[in-house]
Amino acid sequence: MVRVSGQIALSVVEQLAGPGITARQATLRTIRSRNNEVIDRGLVLSFPGPNSFTGENCVEFHLHGGRAVVERLLAELASVPGLRQAEAGEFSRRAFENGKADLVEMEGLADLISAETEMQRRLAMEQSFGGLSAVYSGWADELTRARALIEAELDFSDEEDVPGSVSDQVWKSVAKLSEAMELHLLRARQGEIIRNGLKVVIAGPPNAGKSSLMNALVGRELAIVTDIAGTTRDVLHADLDMGGYFVRLYDTAGLRETDERVEQEGIRRALLAAEAADVLLYVEEIGQVTSAPLPTTGSKLIRIGNKIDLHEDERAVERYDLCVSTANGVGLDALREILIGDLQRLTQLAGFALPVRARQVGHLRAAQAFLAEALVNEHLGLDLRSEFLRSAGHELGKVTGRVDVEQLLDVIFSEFCIGK
Repeated sequence: MVRVSGQIALSVVEQLAGPGITARQATLRTIRSRNNEVIDRGLVLSFPGPNSFTGENCVEFHLHGGRAVVERLLAELASVPGLRQAEAGEFSRRAFENGKADLVEMEGLADLISAETEMQRRLAMEQSFGGLSAVYSGWADELTRARALIEAELDFSDEEDVPGSVSDQVWKSVAKLSEAMELHLLRARQGEIIRNGLKVVIAGPPNAGKSSLMNALVGRELAIVTDIAGTTRDVLHADLDMGGYFVRLYDTAGLRETDERVEQEGIRRALLAAEAADVLLYVEEIGQVTSAPLPTTGSKLIRIGNKIDLHEDERAVERYDLCVSTANGVGLDALREILIGDLQRLTQLAGFALPVRARQVGHLRAAQAFLAEALVNEHLGLDLRSEFLRSAGHELGKVTGRVDVEQLLDVIFSEFCIGK
């Protein structure tokens, strides 16, 4: 599909596909060059502005997918005076600038385009279809109302239709809003995990079966498996779809004391990966005596005893949260269920109206901090406390793009590919 947006878009479609195309109705036409050469036969649609994605006149050519067909049409369009190739994300940026969507919705659209799992899709849909923007707009309206009441008391306290004191009403409302924003921000980590993936790191001593576990979970021979200690020297990585959730799985070097410099570097990287994990799978062979240190991490730790097929009768199995066998698959489904269960609990608690980008979280934190300042500084006058509310509203406006966002646009819309 080739899209053209702008003032002359409707005249261009008449030049290439003929007149009489009904707006917002797919029409089968022969698409020709201006020299009457047939380029393709396909569907043509026109969307007169402002009722289009960009808010401008917009047309679409739905072609057969051959590269030569598409390139021939693009070359013909490029020869038309006044037309040029779109920049990355330019259609979406025009939609934003013409008021068709706000920044949160545009960021959601970018995430929807790149979504690889079902939960990523749901999270992006909540943003791109305005669910998250509705939350922020509601907060902004509450702040506007609070400021209006304060201004009314300051400027028109002698008027009969203005309450004599609105302080209690205003600050109770602001306190509730501050609590709602704080709870929303506590869920930001959950949104980040759904969008960017749950980071699961496999660690443990050499020859415990870490690489075999990695291969079993991935479903292919990604990591080299041998009976030689220290085979894995670097951190290996694979992305998985587990029950619709995005999981980033890492295999690391075996943890042990060694004088070999390359292996030492691998162990250092393994410890760093373990510290940054959301879930650490610490794998040992059942009954294996090891002096390997348990990595320090604030994440969830699952101790896994491997090779249960060889050590089923040993009392050492009681030391582990789960026992598996990468040779015959015992326990692997249970491990997947544990990981999926953790991710399901995240969404059950928070739904999908979550802040997922550092830009959004930064402005929301700033807004909540201004609200906290307004609440704790009770000794200040209403005019000064109202200024804190104004600043909070300004930060909320930055989230959706209502105020002071010009410097952000190039960064945000550069994430889109050409033609979006």
